[in-house]
Order: sequence, then C-alpha cells, then structure tokens
Amino acid sequence: MNEPPLREPTFLILTALAEEPRHGYAVVEDVLRISDGRIRLRAGTLYAALDRLRSDGLIEVDREEVVQSRLRRYYRLTALGATRLADEVDRLRRHADTAGRRLRAAGLLPEGGTA
Repeated sequence: MNEPPLREPTFLILTALAEEPRHGYAVVEDVLRISDGRIRLRAGTLYAALDRLRSDGLIEVDREEVVQSRLRRYYRLTALGATRLADEVDRLRRHADTAGRRLRAAGLLPEGGTA
C-alpha cells in the first residue's frame, strides 16, 4: 500500500479504537495516556478527525446511547482501518529499525541499545 503516512494524532486515535469501541471523551483520554501526556486532543480537532476517518471508511459508529440527556456516540475501527493502522505500524517499525542499525554502525548507540 502506498498511502501517505498518518499524522500522529490520527495514528493515536486509530490506536485507541483498536482496543475497543470508545466514545469521544474516552478517545481523548486514551490518546493522552498512550502518548504519555504529549498529545491533548481538543474537541474540535477530535470530532473533525473522527468525521474524516468515518468518511475514509477507517472507523464507523458502533452504537449510540443517551447519557445525562446527551447523545454519546461510540466509534470502532473497521477492517480497512485495522489494515491501515497495521500498515503504518510496519512502516514506522521499518524506519525505526533502519535508524537503529545506522546509529549502532556509527557507534552512536551501544549494541543492544534501544532504537
């Protein structure tokens, strides 16, 4: 597949949805957790990304429920979304492996070092 790389927030949203269906706030919280607090999605950013991912067929609505008189929509990864995320994981892993090999070869990373 020759897709453009995913932007980090998109990658993390898909990663959050890979575990289980989640509603918007749960996605925000999981992205914050898996990014070690680096990525804080604002509501506008999140819902624009979710709409785009839905139109691209990477996620879909799993279910809706009313909580405290407000609609809570849960999203899940589609098969296409899982494939796209897996492709991105492979791409990132290949790049990280190449960087690690080059750093070790240049003596800038000890043998067995993390990279």
